[in-house]
Order: sequence, then C-alpha cells, then structure tokens
Amino acid sequence: MSKFGLIGKNISYSFSKAHFTAKFENEELPYTYQNFDIEDISKVPEILKQETDIVGLNVTIPYKEQIIPYIDSLHRTAEKIGAVNTIKFYPSGKTKGFNTDYYGFTKSIEPFLKSHHKKALILGTGGASKAIAYALKKLKIRFEYVSRSPNPKAAYVYADLTEDIINAHQVIINCTPIGTHPKVNECPDIPYDGITKTHLLFDLIYNPTQTKFLMCGEIQGAAICNGSKMLEYQAEKAWEIWTK
Repeated sequence: MSKFGLIGKNISYSFSKAHFTAKFENEELPYTYQNFDIEDISKVPEILKQETDIVGLNVTIPYKEQIIPYIDSLHRTAEKIGAVNTIKFYPSGKTKGFNTDYYGFTKSIEPFLKSHHKKALILGTGGASKAIAYALKKLKIRFEYVSRSPNPKAAYVYADLTEDIINAHQVIINCTPIGTHPKVNECPDIPYDGITKTHLLFDLIYNPTQTKFLMCGEIQGAAICNGSKMLEYQAEKAWEIWTK
C-alpha cells in the first residue's frame, strides 16, 4: 500500500498524521500516513531505503532546511525560500521539494489584514520563518526578524525590543515553538504593553489553539490568529502537489 508520511522531531502531536489519516478513511483512499520521528537528519537515507512504498512526505521542525541536500531537485518557490515542507516522489524514483507553508500562511492571514498593516516583526529565524518572509514580500508588508542571539539577518534580538518598536510594527508573527503544548505557559519575551488594538498577532502554533502569546495580544485588544488554518491550507496544497 502506498504511504505518505511526516519527517520531524518530537512529532507525536502532529496535525498531519491525524489530518491525512482521516482524509484517507473518509474518502476510502488506499493510503496510509506514518510519522518518522528522527533525532537527526542523517537518518533520512535509511528511511528512504527501508520504506520503498513512500509516495510523498511532509517535513516539519527542525528539518525544513536540513532536508534539502537529500532531495534531487527543488521547485523554484522552495528554492527561493530556502526551506522545504513537502516532498513529491516520482515514478522514476526522483524526488522534488516544495514549500506550501507560504501558501497556507498567506491564505490564513489575508482575511485579517487591514490597510494599516504595513510593517511586521517575524519572531524566529528558522525554516518556518523563511516561508513567512516570502509571503510577506508578496503581500508587500515590510518586515524585520527578531532572533534569540545576534544574527546577520535579524535586525533585533529580543533584548533590543521596546514598546516603541512593538508599536511601530502592527503585525507580529511567532515562528518559534515557544508556547507549544505541553509548555503552554511560555511565550516569546517581547514587551506586550506596546501592542494596541491596531495590531495583528499570528502564531504558527496550533496546539494549544490559543497560546500565551495570543492571549497577551488579545488582552491588549489586538486581532489574533493561530496556525490551524495555515496547516489545513498547506496540507491541501501538499495533497494537490502529490496527486497532480
């Protein structure tokens, strides 16, 4: 039986397995979906050698960038972004990497965007943040990265942030795993008092449905959105890629 799967680390909570397993059952499709929870990206060749019936893979934290050397080719968008979350396997045995995160993010944030949402802060500099940056460019929203430690592409580290900086960036996007279940009492260390009713806070996390980051924004009157719709949209796009 043909198999799809997810490559990641500590992914027992994964949305993808539940989503696609339910899809296969509801639509009576002859497929299975398996989590490949690995400690190191070097395990990928071993998986591909053993699991000869794989026809498509999702990739999640922390391997969206590290997976690239193990793929035969990249779709132009994934190449521009520099991160892959979807892999298609062709009958020839060749693989191609795609990025559907940017699509999922764009579709999920667009209903919340207002004319004054011109500048954004991206919290985190990993593979997920690259897709968000690509989407923001397409949406013509200027942005800066915030990193835990000095980073050539980050304008700020968390210690640099002031209420004025927060106030000047009306969209704040959490691309870090901070606040994910079970560590639900954690949140990015930003000056939340700078957030106003004109702000939009977006968290890529979907478990819990309302993170502490989003709660803090809501208390300040900001619009909030979690990552659940983004996941659904990116999964739909991944399925389209696998089956076209």
